[in-house]
Amino acid sequence: MKKTTKIVAAFAAAALAFGVAPAATAANATKACLALDTGGVDDKSFNASAWAGANAAKKANANVSVSYLAAATDADYAPNIKKLVDSGCDIIVGVGFLINSAIVDAAKKNPTVKFAIVDQDGEDHGADGSVYPGKKIANLKPLEFATNESAFQAGYLAAGVTKTGKVATYGGLNIPPVTIFMDGFAKGVAHYNAKKGKSVQVLGWDTKKADGTFVGGFSDSAKALQISKNFEQQGADVIFPVAGGLGGATAGNSFASKKSVVIWVDTDGFIAAPQYKKVLLTSVVKGVDTSVKGVILDVANNKFSSTGYVGTLKNGGTKLAPYHDLIRMVPSALRSEVTKLGTDISNKKVSVK
Repeated sequence: MKKTTKIVAAFAAAALAFGVAPAATAANATKACLALDTGGVDDKSFNASAWAGANAAKKANANVSVSYLAAATDADYAPNIKKLVDSGCDIIVGVGFLINSAIVDAAKKNPTVKFAIVDQDGEDHGADGSVYPGKKIANLKPLEFATNESAFQAGYLAAGVTKTGKVATYGGLNIPPVTIFMDGFAKGVAHYNAKKGKSVQVLGWDTKKADGTFVGGFSDSAKALQISKNFEQQGADVIFPVAGGLGGATAGNSFASKKSVVIWVDTDGFIAAPQYKKVLLTSVVKGVDTSVKGVILDVANNKFSSTGYVGTLKNGGTKLAPYHDLIRMVPSALRSEVTKLGTDISNKKVSVK
């Protein structure tokens, strides 16, 4: 027995001497699992971004393994999370605002498992969701994003390039992670109007009523297409769909009609959905991938903290993507203004509220 121990020790020492890391063991392996929202892993939006982040964590740390379960409907949230818990996941990331209650419930029942939630505060707000502030949970980390900052830039940009004086936005569902984009966009247009003495109109969102145009979900491409056509018929030539993969319906319509251009959401659409690149002005990017990668690696390195993450322009958690092929649509002076606006937002010189 002692001889065997000496041989193993000698082998490990030799491996280190030659710069070879010991093989991963069950003791130091980290099993990271995603509970995805509806729309599928290839929605070219937040689900896809979360999965990209998980794979980036795996690439960064060979001891990390990754897997996911996708929800067909919201009825799948809790069962999928239970399956992941039962399979021995060390960290379970819930992707999407609507999955929060199922994640909170699972985190309370399984205190030895680490959890994270994208687009929610991860707090227990009581059985009916009315308790504010909610109760924080020690093994649950919220991953949130101030996407109104980059959406504000996008609104300013849209107001600067429109030829018709009308731009538009619509959402998948009337929930905070969606409306934060729409409100930021509309307020960015208003900021442009105030600075330039213009009157560019926003279709699809009313900042005073805090309400607007919604598909009613993230899977009805026919309705998203009709909304997009209606906006064009009303004169909108820049459309900002905040509806996950349904942005493809809008971009496809713009591609066919040649009446509008599109601002993508969540990921850089030029890279995620290159088939639409000829009509993509820019994208309002939400760093779901970097935040998911970060929390997985924190668990792998025994550095997990339930302290919430908020992605901002300043820390790179949200940003406006490059203009890519449509850069000529954006005059150099306007490009400079949009860039400076981002800096001013980061430095609190311009309020997006």
